[in-house]
Amino acid sequence: MPLPDAATAEEHQLVAALRKGDERAFGRLVDLHHPAMVRLARTYVGSDAVAEEVVQEAWAALVRGIDRFEGRSSLKTWLFSIVKNRASSAYSRERRSLPLSALGPGEDEGAATVPAERFQTGTDPALAGRWASPPRPWEDGGRRLLSLELRGELRRGLEGLPRRQRLVVALRDVEGMEASEVCRLLDLSEENQRVLLHRGRACLRQALEDAFDGAAQPV
Repeated sequence: MPLPDAATAEEHQLVAALRKGDERAFGRLVDLHHPAMVRLARTYVGSDAVAEEVVQEAWAALVRGIDRFEGRSSLKTWLFSIVKNRASSAYSRERRSLPLSALGPGEDEGAATVPAERFQTGTDPALAGRWASPPRPWEDGGRRLLSLELRGELRRGLEGLPRRQRLVVALRDVEGMEASEVCRLLDLSEENQRVLLHRGRACLRQALEDAFDGAAQPV
C-alpha cells in the first residue's frame, strides 16, 4: 500500500525495505529509535528489564504489522504508539500484582508539587497552566545546566512527576516530539497536553530550585 504524500521520501524507502524483509533497514530503525522507545516504556513500568521486554514485544509487532502501516502518522509515532500500548498493558499488570503502598510516586494526578498560586487561574483556557509567578532564575545557569549533578536532579524530578505529566514532558522535552504528535499518541486534547506540559515543567523547575536551595544552605 503506498504511503500518503505527507510521509518523507526517506520514510517511504524505509517502509518499503521493511516490507521486503530488509535486515539492514530494520537495523537502522533499531539504531534510530530503540533507546527512545525504552525511555518511553520506562515511564510506564517499574524496571529497566520490563521496559526492555516491552520494546522487544513492540519490535516483534512492527515486523508482523508493517504491511498495515498506512502512513497516517510518522513511522516514529506509530512505533511509539505500539510501545505505549504494550507498556500500558504491562503497567496495568504491575498495578494488579502490587499493593498500593508499593506503587511509585506520582501516581495521583491530583498531587500538587508546585503551589497553585504560581499558575494562572480564571476562565480563559489560553492561560491555563501558565506562570502567574515565574520562577526565579538560577545564578550561573549555563554551568549548572551542563553539570552531572543537575542531570541527576532532573532525572529524579522526572521520575517523581504524575504519570501523564511525566509522559508529556518526556515526549516533548526529551524525545523532541511535536505537540500534535504527543496529542495523537496519548489521545489528549491540545489544551490538556499544554497544561500537562506546563505543570510538569513547573514541577521539575520547583524540584531543581529546592535541590539547589538545599545545597546552598551552610552545613
